Amino acid sequence: MLYPAYYSYKAVKTKNVKEYVRWMMYWIVFALYTVTETITDLTVSWFPLYYELKIAFVIWLLSPYTRGASLIYRKFLHPLLSSKEREIDEYIVQAKERGYETMVNFGRQGLNLAATAAVTAAVKDFWLLSAVFLQST
Repeated sequence: MLYPAYYSYKAVKTKNVKEYVRWMMYWIVFALYTVTETITDLTVSWFPLYYELKIAFVIWLLSPYTRGASLIYRKFLHPLLSSKEREIDEYIVQAKERGYETMVNFGRQGLNLAATAAVTAAVKDFWLLSAVFLQST
């Protein structure tokens, strides 16, 4: 991760558009790889040489000689994302709206829980103090 991160920094710093595009394609492919990896780690990690193949794949993705990320991006991801862009954008808008509503509901539930816990604690303390007071008299 350090190698592509550093060269992404260099591309941004030098304003080299060709390198900037190259590393943007890499990060897009790598993000998809990371999502896929999460699923495959759970299902096929038992496969012999699985981890070695993952390392080889990442090296192939970032190698300046193979430019694997550029190949995957141009042949597969760009056409797929272009054809599904409107649907993806609509889904993101819906997810943001639902996310906001969900956070408001969680916040409301959290406040209710905190208020209930505070009242319960206060009532218990009141009864405990009352019992102690009654025993001492």
